Amino acid sequence: MTSPLPRKKLPIGIQNFREIREGNFYYVDKTSFACRLVDEGKYYFLSRPRRFGKSLFVDTLKEMFEGNRDLFKGLHAEKHWDWSLKRTVLRFSFGDGVKEGREHLEVEIQLQLQHHAKRLGVEAESLEAGQASLRALVRAAHEKYGQRVVILVDEYDKPILDYIENTELAQAMRNELSHFYAAIKELDPHLEFVLLTGVSKFSKVNLFSKLNNLKDITLDPRTSAICGYTEADLDEVFAPELVDLDRQKFRKWYNGYNWTGEAVYNPFDALLFFDLREYRAFWYETGNPSFLLKVLRQRPAFLPELKRSMASYELLSQFEVGNIATEALFFQTGYLTIRDTETLGAQKNYFLGYPNLEVETSLLSTLMRDWTPHEARVSQTIPRLYRLLEANDLDGLRDLMTGFYASIPHQWYTNNSIAQYEGYYASVFYAFFASLGLDVRVEESSNTGRLDMAVLFENRAYIFEFKLVEDEPEGKALAQILAKGYAEPYRLAGNEVHCIGIEFSRAKRNIVAWDMQ
Repeated sequence: MTSPLPRKKLPIGIQNFREIREGNFYYVDKTSFACRLVDEGKYYFLSRPRRFGKSLFVDTLKEMFEGNRDLFKGLHAEKHWDWSLKRTVLRFSFGDGVKEGREHLEVEIQLQLQHHAKRLGVEAESLEAGQASLRALVRAAHEKYGQRVVILVDEYDKPILDYIENTELAQAMRNELSHFYAAIKELDPHLEFVLLTGVSKFSKVNLFSKLNNLKDITLDPRTSAICGYTEADLDEVFAPELVDLDRQKFRKWYNGYNWTGEAVYNPFDALLFFDLREYRAFWYETGNPSFLLKVLRQRPAFLPELKRSMASYELLSQFEVGNIATEALFFQTGYLTIRDTETLGAQKNYFLGYPNLEVETSLLSTLMRDWTPHEARVSQTIPRLYRLLEANDLDGLRDLMTGFYASIPHQWYTNNSIAQYEGYYASVFYAFFASLGLDVRVEESSNTGRLDMAVLFENRAYIFEFKLVEDEPEGKALAQILAKGYAEPYRLAGNEVHCIGIEFSRAKRNIVAWDMQ
C-alpha cells in the first residue's frame, strides 16, 4: 500500500521555523496556539520536557512578531494574525547550558545582550550588569523603532538544571538568573509580549519573586497540545509515513503525554521512528536520568507506586533547589504524565502514570540496573525471563530469580541503603516483568482485598503475593492468595491461573519460599 501524498523531509533536530518552511520539511501547525496566547494575554510561562518542540514554538512566535508572512502560507496564522505590525523581538536561549559556573553565565547573558544591541543598532548602557543592560536595551529599542518589544526566553532554567545535583552551584545560577528576569516586570510599558519556557518551574519565591505576573499555561487544558503531535496531526501532516503502520502499537509506544487536555506524541520519537522504522527508546536514550536515580536511592519507593502517584497542583507546578518533590521531578522531566484529575472542594488533585511503553520499560530497566550491581546479569535475566514465560516454566522462573538475588554480593548491601527498604526485593521483581512491556497489574482491588501483582501473558494469569520475613519461610504469601480469592476474577475472565506466594528473607537477602498452586 502506498500513500497518494508525496513524502517530505523529516525535521529531526531542527528547531528553526524558517528552515522547516523553506526546506520542504513536514510541519505541524501550532500557530493557532500562538495567535490565541497573543490575543488573550501578555506574560506567559510554559513548562514541557526536553525535546518536545519548545524551541521551535518560540522560533515560530519570533517569525510571527517580525512579520515574515511568506513563511506562514497555508497556516492558521496567515489569516488570523495582524501582519501590518512588525515587532522588535529579543530572543534569549540557554538551551546549551552553562558548563563553567556562574561567571560563565554572566558572560553568556552579556554576549546575548550585546548581540541584540548590535543587531538592532542601539546602544545599551551598563553592559557590565545583565539586569541594567536588559532595561537599557529594551528602552532603547522601543524608542528607536516606536514599537513595544517582545521578549522570548527559551530553556530559561537549563543553567540551573545543569547543576541540580550541586545545591550550592544551582542556587548561584538561580540567583544570577533571578536578577536578569527581575528586570522584565519593570519594563512593562515597553513590552508587547513575554514568554518563558523551560523544563521546570522553580519556586516563585526565589526565582520569580519580582516577575510574578507570568501566567502559567503548563496545565491549561487548552494548551495541552501546544507542543507534540496529536492523533489528528499524524493523519493530516504525516499521512505518507503512516502506510502499513501498526497504529495501535505506535500509540502504545510513543503517545500518552498529557497536560489535562489532549494527549500527544513526543515529536522526537515520532520523527525518528518514521526515519528508522523500528521501535526504540529514542527520547529516553538522549537523556541522562542520573539525578532521578539519585533521588530514588535517597527516597526509596515501591516502584509500582510511581505509575499511580497522586499530587496537588502546588506540588506539580513548582519545585526548589535542594527540595524537590519526587512526583514533581518525574512529572516535569517527562517520566510521568497526568492520567486523570479530581476536584475535592477547593483542592484539585492529579493522578500520574507513565506516558507510554517507551518511558515505562526504559525507566524501569535503568532503575533495575541502578538497584542491582551486575548490569550484565540484568541483561541476561530479562530475555531468559521472557522465554520461561513462553514455556510456562515456573520452576525455571523460580531458579532464575533466586539465582539473580544470590548473585548480588554482600558488600553491595552494606554500602547501599536502598537494600534495607522492605519493598526493594519486590520492586526489582516487578521491574523485571514490567521492563518487558508485559501486562503487569499491581494492587488490583477485589471485594476481599488487594493482590500484590498479577502478570497477564498470552492466555495465562500469574498471581503473585510478596512477604518479607526475618529469616525462615512462614508460608503466609500463598495462603493469603487462596484465602482472599485473588485469582477468581482472572479465572472468570477465562485465563489459566497460577498462584505464586513469594517470601523474601531479610537475613538471607533472597527468596526463601516459592509456593505455587
